[in-house]
Amino acid sequence: MKHLPTDGLPYYLEFVENSDLLSLFTSESISDFLNSIDEEKAGFRYRSDKWSIKQIVGHITDHERIKIYRAFLTSRNQKVELWGYDQNLLVNNSRFEELTFSELLDDYNNLRKASISFIKGLSENQLNIKGWAGRDEVTLENFLKTIVGHEIHHINIIKEKYLY
Repeated sequence: MKHLPTDGLPYYLEFVENSDLLSLFTSESISDFLNSIDEEKAGFRYRSDKWSIKQIVGHITDHERIKIYRAFLTSRNQKVELWGYDQNLLVNNSRFEELTFSELLDDYNNLRKASISFIKGLSENQLNIKGWAGRDEVTLENFLKTIVGHEIHHINIIKEKYLY
């Protein structure tokens, strides 16, 4: 497994760089995989100091929500910092553990539908707008691709550390 460097953008982009943006967001492979996990397993932590699968799915959803909002602002030429937020603060102040896994998956799927709607409305010019993610200048299209790259990173962790 690759280790995440301090600057995650290039790492996440490695998973998806040569893929079509809309295909990445409309693929159902990750959703199908998550739907195969039962409620009991969703509460599992492989170590007490690690997130549960439920928390990981909530984090994935939080991440997409934040990044899509930043992508929206960028697509309208509002300059924003594209990267960085305190993921532990967000997870620690969530209700992910109280919600059912089904509720978390519904939120994930509903957000994905909204993200797809947003992406379908972007022009080629908007997808080529450049912004800064940490030290990296990135097009809006590649920034959006890293959302799915981030998701793949966490799915790989679930497969390697949680479902053995």
